[in-house]
Amino acid sequence: MDVGVVLQCNPPASRVVDLARQAETQGFSHVWTFDSHLLWEEPFVIYSAILAATRKVVVGPMVTNPATRDVTVTASLFATLNEMYGNRTVCGIGRGDSAVRVLNGRPTNLATLRDAVHVIRELANGRSVEHEGATLRFPWGTSSSLEVWVAAYGPKALQLTGEVGDGFILQLADPSIVEWTVGAVRRAAAEAGRDPDAVTICVAAPAYVGDDLEHMRDQCRWFGGMVGNHVADLVARYGDSGAVPQALTDYIAGRQGYDYNEHGRAGNTHADFVPDEIVDRFCILGTAAEHVRRLEELRSLGVDQFAVYLQHDGKAQTLEAYGETVIPAVRDHVTAKQ
Repeated sequence: MDVGVVLQCNPPASRVVDLARQAETQGFSHVWTFDSHLLWEEPFVIYSAILAATRKVVVGPMVTNPATRDVTVTASLFATLNEMYGNRTVCGIGRGDSAVRVLNGRPTNLATLRDAVHVIRELANGRSVEHEGATLRFPWGTSSSLEVWVAAYGPKALQLTGEVGDGFILQLADPSIVEWTVGAVRRAAAEAGRDPDAVTICVAAPAYVGDDLEHMRDQCRWFGGMVGNHVADLVARYGDSGAVPQALTDYIAGRQGYDYNEHGRAGNTHADFVPDEIVDRFCILGTAAEHVRRLEELRSLGVDQFAVYLQHDGKAQTLEAYGETVIPAVRDHVTAKQ
C-alpha cells in the first residue's frame, strides 16, 4: 500500500513545498493538494516548486473539476509539468465542491465529468481527441503520461468511476463504506469489460497520531462536515431508497448548513453536528499502532493508497510517526507476504 499526504495551499507557499519535501523524506509516495482557487493559493504553480524540490513523489489535485478549469488547460498543465519534471503527476477529479460552491455555483453533471476525464487523459497522454467539434492534440506533449482518478460517493458516480477511471478516490476511511464503494466500482469496471483490479483504489482521510483522543477528534471534526455536504446531495437525490448505505446518511440529520469559507479547517464552526463516532469511523486517530491496524484493514478491502489529510495541529508529529513507524510497518507487511 502506498501512503500519500494531502496539503492545503495556505500561504506561504514555501511552507507547502517544505511539507512536501518532508513527506518525501518520510517515505510518502504522493503529495496531493486541495484545488479551490479562492480559498487557497493556486496549486499548479506550487506543484512546479514541489516537483523541483523533490525527486520521486507524484503530485496532483484532490480534486480538480471541469467547472472552474477548462479541461484543455488542465491537460496542458499536467503535460507541461510532466515535460519539465518527468511523469510525476496524477489528476484527481470530481464534479466540483468547494471551488464551485464558494462561487455560488453547482457541481457539474456526470456527463460533463465523463467527457472531462476523456479529454484530459487523451491530451495529457500525447493522443489526439475530439472536443467541441475540433480535433485537438499537444504536438509538444508526446512523452507525457497521466492517470485520471475519479472522486465519487453516490451510485451513479461510482458506476462512472468503474467505467472510465484509472483510479477511484474515496474521501473517508469507514471500512463498511469503503467495502460498499470499492465493490460498486469494481462491478462497474467488470460490466464495462475492464479489469476491475486495474482501477487503483485511494482512500483519503484525516490521520492524526497522538494520545489525546478528545483533542484529535476536535481537530478533525471538520472532515465530517465536509463529507456531510456530499452526503446531503446524495440524500436529496436518492432519499431513503436504500441506494446509499444508512451508515453514510444517518449522521447528517442535525446538519444546519455549511460555510465554505471555513472549508477544510480545524475548528470549523459548521461541523458541530458531527458526532464522535463519525469522526472515529471516517478518520484515523490514535497511536501509530492503531494507524497500522486501520491501514491493514483498508488494505484487506482492496485499498492501494491511503492519503493523509494533514489539516490539524499535529502535522510534524504525524509525518514523523508515519515515516518512522507506520509506513515501514506497511512496507514490511508486503515484504513478509512476498
